[in-house]
Amino acid sequence: MAAPFTLRKIGVPPNSANLTEARRRVFDFFRAACRSIPTIMDIYNLQDVVAPSQLRFSISAQIRNNAHVTDPKVIDLLLFKGMEELTDIVDHAKQRHHIIGQYVVGEGLVQNTGSKDQGKSDFLKNFYTSNYF
Repeated sequence: MAAPFTLRKIGVPPNSANLTEARRRVFDFFRAACRSIPTIMDIYNLQDVVAPSQLRFSISAQIRNNAHVTDPKVIDLLLFKGMEELTDIVDHAKQRHHIIGQYVVGEGLVQNTGSKDQGKSDFLKNFYTSNYF
């Protein structure tokens, strides 16, 4: 009886048979991620930085970034990476500033990138328009 639980605990499901099954798995992952938001808020003490709705928006934005993918194997790979990330966050494998940097500031909720092009010198204007950003 312990072997099936061990396989389930690892979280490596068989590949999706078709696109509809992969889509169902994406929705299941989104539900699991949203259900873990209160735990994440408590573990990392994020109440003063971000609201749960903003974290939910950040999760949905991450999923929407890959909405163009139609190959079930690629979707399964992305789901595995997402589940691994969620497991690391819930197991407290990351620190608070990692969560804030990736999911609060990094998603455009706080970040303002429009003021960089207002450099006074030509060197800075050329630097900001280069390939570094």
